[in-house]
Amino acid sequence: MDKELDPAPKGKARKRAGDSPLPGARYIHPPSAVFSEPPAGCQPLLDISGVSVDRLRYEEEQAYYNELYLLAPVGYFLVAFDSQILQANLVGADMLGIERIHCGAHHFRSFIAPDFLHDFERLLGRALNSPEPRQCRVQMRRCDGEQFHVTLLASADGGGQACRVVVERAEGKLAALERSEERFRRIVHSAEEGIWEIDGMSCTTFVNPKMAAMLGYPIEAMLGLPLVAFMDDEGKAMLERNIARRQEGVAERHEFKFLHHDGRAVWTTMATNPIFDAAGRYIGALALVTDITGSKQSNERIWHQANYDALTGLPNRLMFLDRLQHETRKADRNAAFLALLFIDLDHFKEVNDRHGHAMGDLVLVEATRRIASCVRGTDTLARLGGDEFTVILAGLDHVGSVERIARTMVALLAMPFDLNGEKAFLSASIGIALYPPDAPDLDALVEHADQAMYASKNAGRNRYSYFTPALQEAALARQNIAVDLRAAIATQQFEILYQPIVSLQTGAVHKAEALLRWRHPTRGLLGPAEFIPFAESNGLIVEIGDWVFRQAAAQAQRWQKLIDPAFQVSVNKSPVQFRRDADLYQGWIDCLAELGLPSQSMVIEITESVLMDGVEQVVERLRQYRAMGLQVSLDDFGTGYASLSHLKRFDIDFVKIDQSFIATLENDDGDLALCEAIIVMAHKLGLKVVAEGVETKVQRALLVDAGCDYAQGYIFAHPMPAAEFEAMAMAAIPQLPH
Repeated sequence: MDKELDPAPKGKARKRAGDSPLPGARYIHPPSAVFSEPPAGCQPLLDISGVSVDRLRYEEEQAYYNELYLLAPVGYFLVAFDSQILQANLVGADMLGIERIHCGAHHFRSFIAPDFLHDFERLLGRALNSPEPRQCRVQMRRCDGEQFHVTLLASADGGGQACRVVVERAEGKLAALERSEERFRRIVHSAEEGIWEIDGMSCTTFVNPKMAAMLGYPIEAMLGLPLVAFMDDEGKAMLERNIARRQEGVAERHEFKFLHHDGRAVWTTMATNPIFDAAGRYIGALALVTDITGSKQSNERIWHQANYDALTGLPNRLMFLDRLQHETRKADRNAAFLALLFIDLDHFKEVNDRHGHAMGDLVLVEATRRIASCVRGTDTLARLGGDEFTVILAGLDHVGSVERIARTMVALLAMPFDLNGEKAFLSASIGIALYPPDAPDLDALVEHADQAMYASKNAGRNRYSYFTPALQEAALARQNIAVDLRAAIATQQFEILYQPIVSLQTGAVHKAEALLRWRHPTRGLLGPAEFIPFAESNGLIVEIGDWVFRQAAAQAQRWQKLIDPAFQVSVNKSPVQFRRDADLYQGWIDCLAELGLPSQSMVIEITESVLMDGVEQVVERLRQYRAMGLQVSLDDFGTGYASLSHLKRFDIDFVKIDQSFIATLENDDGDLALCEAIIVMAHKLGLKVVAEGVETKVQRALLVDAGCDYAQGYIFAHPMPAAEFEAMAMAAIPQLPH
């Protein structure tokens, strides 16, 4: 690769042919190519932002020029082939008596004395055709007519599009450097902000008086010490996060925490610029440091006052609502439960009236301590005002622990409060609401917990209640059914019924849906709606789902031998199970291998609501199914959660039209048109369509005319035990009339 075009490593800049370092140039990386127009007839290259590459190069050159040469102690010019001045630094513009921002209106040769024009033209020609800088002495004149002698040092620009000209007065570089150094010394020492230079090992090489005073050290005491010598662990962590980016050449502004000589914290903003040598190696950084300790402390104080209760130090209503919103979103993502407790101190008003507000404040502080002792550090305890507290119990896999915590709180708050030798007796009324079972959103959750708290008061205080009596009964049912579910797994009380999925073209039965039932010892045969929610909340759904998959796989193996070699069985997965059963996938692969069953024999049915979870998580789960060879069916399609775009985006094999559309096919032209559209679109995407809940011959006929592939419903058969299903399928019943 051509070295002139070879890109430099990330964060490093290459040195180009013809670059001639000026005083101080070792501190900055060399420039990139000068902007030039693309050849005639060629379209300019664009980067991903739509900006031309040439334009980006030009802007990079401008930034580089301003950074390196703008304040150089000698004149510096970028001159076109016709001697038009493209760029000039401050000293150069002052030499010629022109405005730097309008330097393009001038030609450099017009400032050369007539007797020296030939020398200048020859210098320019030699420089443009030589890899080395060329030099000559000429006489120049300013716009006001003043003449002066200079030495010109000219070299071709690295891009070959212009010539760089350095102009040094005859008085010599040393005098110019001394003036420049004196000027910069005054600037640095009188600056109102700290200036801090470090080397490549992050050790201090220079600080100005302001920087030393900011940290309370003499200048000489800071020199040679590493940055971390002035930081605590918090500051060191901030430095570690940013040091790598600084070495990559990124100029940034960040907040940093330092330690003053007396130990107090000093908060600063540091505008840091990396320093590179002429070879592009990182050799340190220069930072402009501003003390923001006062404003930061003020801002933190204002923020704390706005979000925390002054008496107890607990989050106030504003912070509580923010935390509650955060925790409900997290519960949605993780398929977990959240409990909200509203706590009101009974008889608090009497304590205030009898003992005064100061004693009342002592009660509130002690109540805070007692409530906090009942919850985890990750839970949120807040004071809404007066004697009302709230607790957010987040990340719960089951709800049994909520009642234990509530009982402990009631017991602790019923213990006497010591008010400087006097005893005060209070109690607490607690209301509990669960998310998501008891409320679909934040406002409803808060309202229900508040209602439940008042229900506790109305019931005699010193107790906890769910937000309705029905919920209290449900809580008891949850406790009982959790015990029963564990027993059901151990004693094999679960059964699987199979409903045929019929081909609408042939009437053959080569597919079935596995439907779980629980034969409860006292309540009889229960449908999934009566126990699946409890299995989800108690974490048993994964174990039950694994059992269903293995049973259905064994049945599929048998029916492939007896009915059809390509027989498929579908198993349902709830949203909670879909999120949590990833650890079982290898076990399923092993199970299918032991049975000698092709993976595509099993179809996983998921509901539309699953697709509304975190997209990346859903894509990963479906990718895993695809890698295993399992097929996926989207159940209840059309109920309002998903759209046709989801069929293309996710790995789906079958679409099951929800039975609510099928039920009105005969009387609602709109639903018929919608079903026809779903079928056409699914087929164009290479998917098969199953209609659910088909109950009449008219519905069946309409679906056949619409081109639907499969159907299931009571017109064909109810869900039935495996033996009955087997007999029906082998007898080719049901089948469509010819």
